[in-house]
Amino acid sequence: MKHRSGEASLLRGRAHELREELAREIASSIGSAENRATDVPGLTLHRRTAPTARCSMTYQPGVTVIAQGRKRVELGRNVFIYDASRFLLTSVDLPVVSRVIEASEEAPCLALSLKLEMPVVRELLSREEIQVAEASDSPGMATGETTVEFLSACCRLVDLLHTPQDIPFLSGQIQREIVYRILRSAVGARLQAIATQGEQSHRTAKAIAWIGANYAKPLRVEDLAEIAGMGVSTLHHHFRVLTAMSPLQYQKQLRLQAARGRMLMEGLDAASAAFEVGYESASQFNREYSRFFGQPPMRDIRTLRSPSAPPLESVNNGVRTLSGRDSL
Repeated sequence: MKHRSGEASLLRGRAHELREELAREIASSIGSAENRATDVPGLTLHRRTAPTARCSMTYQPGVTVIAQGRKRVELGRNVFIYDASRFLLTSVDLPVVSRVIEASEEAPCLALSLKLEMPVVRELLSREEIQVAEASDSPGMATGETTVEFLSACCRLVDLLHTPQDIPFLSGQIQREIVYRILRSAVGARLQAIATQGEQSHRTAKAIAWIGANYAKPLRVEDLAEIAGMGVSTLHHHFRVLTAMSPLQYQKQLRLQAARGRMLMEGLDAASAAFEVGYESASQFNREYSRFFGQPPMRDIRTLRSPSAPPLESVNNGVRTLSGRDSL
């Protein structure tokens, strides 16, 4: 019993050391910037020196690892809070409300995001030695423990930024190890279900991807079910399980986020933005926008542009920026 207790204590200590090492690596590589898209494919670094305002955005398939600080992500009524002890896995495109809840000048929130490539996931799943627990109905987002092995791989990946000549040869191997660690973790079943052909979750992911690519087009759930190769009621069930919303609610959130981004970044007026993202009625757009973001479109944009506005959170890697100004 004492032996096991001592082993667990050593593992906790080693995990703590690796988190501190990862925080130093990220801080060294990002400097005073808030975000840095690196030369390692799919890897972005993030830094925040204060809590951020709530921000609506769409997370794409990827993993976010916090070395220091804490974040909160809301997916429908599901709330995920994660820090240096837990990573966030996103297995499909998901509209969320996200914010940094713990960060300061003395101890900034330091994180990395890594885009997940499904072909790599599928290739690893084809290997006999990789055993994954059976999937259960659960959202397309989950948090998992940042183990010693997982943290070690993350540290080695960020460390490659100091030896760019090694990136082409080693980055792919280390990213495969990170995917392997995720698949072997308690949340691996969720990633397996999305990646595996024929699984209901995989079919639902095809429907999710179609809406993401065509959110401005009219949506008929019957057509969507045909794309997924599922019955309408089955699609509704699995869609709600993965995204915590119906297909029409999912499309609405993508449209509203896209319209907000276009007004903010391209200077469009509310009516023009509404029609560009697929609304046929400007008044309906104004009503739904006000309910979702808390105030009418142009007033919201003026607030966001105000110098006194609190910092917004958004993303550029592993996350699609639709409504924010910067990223994490």
